[in-house]
Amino acid sequence: MATTKTTLYLDAEAYRRLQALAAREGRPVAALVREAVAEYAARRAPRRLPRSLGLGNSGRRDISSRDEEFLKGMGEDR
Repeated sequence: MATTKTTLYLDAEAYRRLQALAAREGRPVAALVREAVAEYAARRAPRRLPRSLGLGNSGRRDISSRDEEFLKGMGEDR
C-alpha cells in the first residue's frame, strides 16, 4: 500500500484519547487514524446506482400516474 505523509492537528484531549485507544488495541495511532479516515470517506462517498437502473424505456410518459392500474392483481394467484 502506497502511503502519503501528512500532518494532522488534533486538540490535546482528542490526541490523549486516541493514544489510549491505540495502547489498548496494541496498534499505532497512525493505523487508527488511517482506519478512521477510510471509514469516514466510505460513508461519505456517493453511492453507485445499479447499472440496470434506467435501462428500460417503454416510451410511455404515463407510467407513474397509472401505477396502481398497471400493478393491479400483481402477486395474486391466477
